[in-house]
Formats: sequence, C-alpha cells, structure tokens
Amino acid sequence: MKKLLSVCLSLLSSCFIAYSQQPILPQYKLVWSDEFDYNGAPDTTKWSYEEGFKRNREEQWYQKENASCRNGLLVIEAKKEQRNHPGFIQGSSDWIASRKKITYTSASINTLGKQHWKYGIFEIRARIPVGEGLWPAFWTLGTSKEWPSNGEIDIMEYYRGNILANIATGTDQRWKAHWFGKTKAVKDLGGKAWADQFHIWRMVWDEDAITLYVDDMEMLHVPMDQLVNRDGTGFNPFTQPHYLLLNLALGGINGGTIADKLLPAKYEIDYIRVYQKVERAEMNSFTPGEIWKDQSGDVINAHGGGVLHQNGKYYWRSEER
Repeated sequence: MKKLLSVCLSLLSSCFIAYSQQPILPQYKLVWSDEFDYNGAPDTTKWSYEEGFKRNREEQWYQKENASCRNGLLVIEAKKEQRNHPGFIQGSSDWIASRKKITYTSASINTLGKQHWKYGIFEIRARIPVGEGLWPAFWTLGTSKEWPSNGEIDIMEYYRGNILANIATGTDQRWKAHWFGKTKAVKDLGGKAWADQFHIWRMVWDEDAITLYVDDMEMLHVPMDQLVNRDGTGFNPFTQPHYLLLNLALGGINGGTIADKLLPAKYEIDYIRVYQKVERAEMNSFTPGEIWKDQSGDVINAHGGGVLHQNGKYYWRSEER
C-alpha cells in the first residue's frame, strides 16, 4: 500500500505543474475572476475606470482608451501624448488644476461599487513594465472611511527598480499612513530576464493575518492585531470589505523621473482571481482510491480522506464522520 501511495504521489507531482496557479490552501474555492479571454474594453460588469489626474502628483492622465483586452490579456498602456488639460485653471495653486497640458496617458480600473470582498486569496498573473518612471500596481482599498483609515494593501507594486509589498493603516494625522512594507530589487530577482516573464502575485488574507507573495516567495506577513488604526478608535480597516485597483502610473512622488525612451510601456495581465473559504459542508465528498482534480490541486482519495498535492507540499484531508 505504501509503495502504491508513493507511486501515486509521484504521478501527482509531475501532473501538478500545470495547476500551479491554484490557491495555496485546499479549503478555498474560486468566487470571482477575470481571465480576459475576450477582445475590446474590460468587462464593465466587473470594472470601472478612473479618469483624469488622480493622486501622488503623478504625470499620467487616466483614460479608458489605454486599457484593452486582446490575445487573452488585459493590456494597460502608458503613452506619451500631448494635448490641452480641460481642467486647467490659470493661477491655481492646486497641483491638478495648475497643469496646463496633458503630457502622458495611461489607464486605471477598479471594482468599486461592483464587487468587494472580506478575506480571501487574491491572485494576479502579470508581466510588468520596469524602468525609470514606471509605476504599475495591483492593490486594494477598504470600502468605508477616507484614506488611509480605510486601509490599503499593495499586493504588487513596482517603482525605482524595486518590487514592493505594502500595507497601510490610519494614524491620528489626516492623510498620514502607518506603513508595513518589504522590497525586493528586480536585479536580485534576475533583472531583465525576470522582468520579461509573467509572474504570480498572491495575497492570503484571513482573520489572523495578511501575507503577500510573489511566485510563492513570501514578501510580507503582518498579523491582524497589528493592523488596527493608530488613531484611538480601535478600528481595524482589514476587517471590512476591500475592492481591487489595477493601474499603471508614471512619475509622481514615488515613480521618479520618466524615461520617455521606455514609452509606450505595457502592463499585461493574464488573469485576476479571488478565492474564499468553503464551509466544510460544501466540500466535495471523497471516493476511496479515486484521483481527481479540483480548484485546490490534485487529490488522491483513500477511505474517506485525501492527500492533496498543492504548491510542492502534501496535505492530508479527511471527511467528518
């Protein structure tokens, strides 16, 4: 029996490569996704657009035209293109109204008002543009309170040569965040060869902690009890639903000087998926000896239990009696 189980596990290991994009925990199921397997604009039942100049003194003007789906990918494209700024106000001290010209364009989409989630596994498979002035991101914001008291999670962010994983909470000063963060230099990950490939960024968010990964490498882990806003209210912004944002910014406070030679730049997204926990009553029953695939991975069933092969590890799963 042990020999047979060993052979089966070996077979599952070889088969699992094709399923490496599944969640790292077996008790989760897919609840929402966009695979971008269509042509044209992003699905408006799932996504809304930001338009205009938005935040961080960034240089890009967000517009719908710079986001499109083709060849199984969502492509957000940053371009250099000039025209007059319709919101320009002569003599204004406001950083947006004082801009006479639009010099760069890009796109930013989000699920605000259409879909939000409290806890789960969130995944993106993408190829990001890297270089001076480029600032791609995949992140979340809480649905109540103003920033940063609503909470921010940067599942993927890049600027100034680094991949970042960040979490922001509120403080007793308006618009001043307390940050938890880690960075990894692209050159240490493999440089241009790494950047030229697609990678998977993942967040695991539950009642206990938030953990952020890139290609199964843990970037940041913060226990939930450390994420209470530091404003005396006792409110934890990560115990409320969050919505997703996806954008390619240029320059600004963090992006730095823009290298025009890198434009147009493309942020290519293969898929975005959200998984949430399944109640035990909803979990599939087992048939002894059967080998099957589910969203968790490949499972061998044995007398009411199962061995799950998931991300190079094996888990024993059993049915309740």
